[in-house]
Amino acid sequence: MTQNFILETRGLTKEFRGFTAVDDVNLQVQEGHIHALIGPNGAGKTTVFNLLTKFLPPTRGEILYRGNAITGMKANEIARLGLVRSFQISAVFGHMTAMENVRVALQRPMGTSFHFWKSERTLDHLNDRAIELLEEVGLREYADVLTVEMPYGRKRALEVATTLAMDPTMMLLDEPTQGMGAEDVDRIVELIRRVAKGRTVLMVEHNLSVVSRLCDRITVLARGSVLAEGDYATVSADSRVKEAYMGSESAEEETSA
Repeated sequence: MTQNFILETRGLTKEFRGFTAVDDVNLQVQEGHIHALIGPNGAGKTTVFNLLTKFLPPTRGEILYRGNAITGMKANEIARLGLVRSFQISAVFGHMTAMENVRVALQRPMGTSFHFWKSERTLDHLNDRAIELLEEVGLREYADVLTVEMPYGRKRALEVATTLAMDPTMMLLDEPTQGMGAEDVDRIVELIRRVAKGRTVLMVEHNLSVVSRLCDRITVLARGSVLAEGDYATVSADSRVKEAYMGSESAEEETSA
């Protein structure tokens, strides 16, 4: 039955001049789950994300959101449906404060990101919501700090806040812990767990420790195709996954970490 799947792909395929980057991928993401896409470099993870969020058109196949075909829709159209890709469309402005960044994001549903012609007073109602969102991601104390001066991990948290400003039903997170030290990784893991309540999350993530702590279900890609799927215990015990992901010996070390 498909009614529990918020996002599905059917035969999703992307070819580039004869090279098949994504090959007949059938993905089913259950509503309310945190679902991970993992795989070695070149497995097709980012291409799948680009197809889902309309940065690339598929060569073949269908994409369905809540049972409705969205294959031919544009990125801004699916964002209005509640399917929002974080760390891409929610880019932050370095020379604005955290508060100002969130306020800009809150203006997007009004039809534009900037209302320079309106007085501050008419937008004061956005301030309270902006503070709420900053508190939700643990950045209340950074409200008046320029984004360029914030630590890297806190900038990523701010990007989550600007994504939440768009009131997403489903968030797609592309490598949310990439480039982070252990302390920032732990902070982002807890943040994702917190903001996922009442939402669905699909994430591309290279850190298997993060995946094991967060995800209800995991889809493993290799050479553009689905290699395995299941919970963490299932996929981490699969010898094909160990071999494809990083070599069986390294994978055993990683999954035991």
